[in-house]
Amino acid sequence: MLVSEFLEKSAAKYPDKVALVCDKKRLTFRQVEESANRISQALLDYGLEKQGRVAIFLEPSVEAVVSIFATLKAGGIFLVINLQVKAKKIEYILNDCQVRILITDQRHLAGISGILTHCPSVTRLIITDYGDLEKTSSFQKFSIKVVSYFELLKKYPALPPKKRCIDIDLASLIYTSGSTGTPKGVMLTHLNMVSAANSIIEYLENTPSDIILNVLPLSFDYGLYQVLMTFKFGGTVVQEKSFLYPYQIIDLIIKEKITGFPIVPTIAALLLKLRYLQKYDFSTVRYITNTAQALPPKYIPQLQEIFPRARIYSMYGLTECKRVSYLPPEELEKRPTSVGKAMPNTEAYIVDKEGKRIEEPGKVGELVVRGANVMKGYWNLAQETEKVLRPGPIPGEKVLYTGDLFRMDEDGFLYFISRKDDIIKVAGERVSPKEIENALHNLDGVSEAAVIGVDDEILGKAVKAFIVLKKGSKLTEEDILRHCSAHLENYMIPKFIEFRKELPKSAHGKISKKDLR
Repeated sequence: MLVSEFLEKSAAKYPDKVALVCDKKRLTFRQVEESANRISQALLDYGLEKQGRVAIFLEPSVEAVVSIFATLKAGGIFLVINLQVKAKKIEYILNDCQVRILITDQRHLAGISGILTHCPSVTRLIITDYGDLEKTSSFQKFSIKVVSYFELLKKYPALPPKKRCIDIDLASLIYTSGSTGTPKGVMLTHLNMVSAANSIIEYLENTPSDIILNVLPLSFDYGLYQVLMTFKFGGTVVQEKSFLYPYQIIDLIIKEKITGFPIVPTIAALLLKLRYLQKYDFSTVRYITNTAQALPPKYIPQLQEIFPRARIYSMYGLTECKRVSYLPPEELEKRPTSVGKAMPNTEAYIVDKEGKRIEEPGKVGELVVRGANVMKGYWNLAQETEKVLRPGPIPGEKVLYTGDLFRMDEDGFLYFISRKDDIIKVAGERVSPKEIENALHNLDGVSEAAVIGVDDEILGKAVKAFIVLKKGSKLTEEDILRHCSAHLENYMIPKFIEFRKELPKSAHGKISKKDLR
């Protein structure tokens, strides 16, 4: 099965059912299918080769969802770019995977217009909020052909293109922060994504009657899969841009009769700070899922009080395989800090430093994952791929070494301990301390800098920077934050800054982050 068939099969079975609610629009499966067919025909007409890359740089929207399925229908590979990523990093991403077509809007195009002359592979811009772009003088500076998304909907037929891919072909690239600060493109095949979707749908017991509220970005795989899975099981997804206005989200839950509500701890923290939640009727919500970081145990009874009929699923996953495990809701009270056991069609086990399985309860080791959901590798990074995809128990197979330390209890339930590397997860975003440290070192007056993650009730983890100033430097915390704001994504900006006369060092002269913690 191909990911594009999630839409096609539901459109055939439920053509007039509402599939997507977004920006005050309500589109049926037939409408999404026809729009995706039209855009896919345009992509093919523009010369998108099989497995060619299409980048989507849009807020969560109807156009973003249609563009994802259109790319897949055309046999291409889609990547949704995080809107908080700075232009220089976007330039790296576009060049790294040789993006052919970029789909964006005027506002976001304005922020990256300066880099496009350095991205020779991009031959076409599709803009979602203009009419006849070819007569618009503001775009004449681009040598790249610029076309209107809505003009394409008028121009091309709604006929589905011929299938060009099989399930081992790539469907998506998701760029994540690496420990060196250079983004890594996680290569996901159709088989990877279909397998992950099947497993998650199975344990969540999704049905066509489910209505999912998604307030997460589509660049975040957790948010992306809410859309993909809902289209697969024939439900309805209500897509919001963010959780910025919580009371609006609350009204949506009630108005749209939401049954599934995926959250991260940040959303839970913001929600639980609101007053008078008990007066609202959330009885339609049958489940809440959580990932990115574990829910603080004190949140669990509070959420259960507000959503009395909801089953709460605590889950663990990583972009390289989407999802690994889930905790059955009936185990939540007994094991509130566990992320459960491996999901259907997936095997997870713990190994020691020599790669041998650990059977002893309570002993800490690295988590390893086997399954059809495990990524193909990192784009253009063979050595990085070899570090995490290693020989498995069956000759010829590769398994994923997650880089995360876990323990297992006597009943086989998994507990996350920490990451082996320095990557920090801030509100679900992977943050590279190295990248922040590099930015800090570029500020005149900074002698040394070290960054770690610290526990935070809202974010799960927050960024803390330790800084040693050069002699005579008068830099202030405000100077540091201003510099970071200009050079880093918002979620990378340190929440805490501590000035030190010196930083602790190991015997080899390296900064000891263990001592900073």
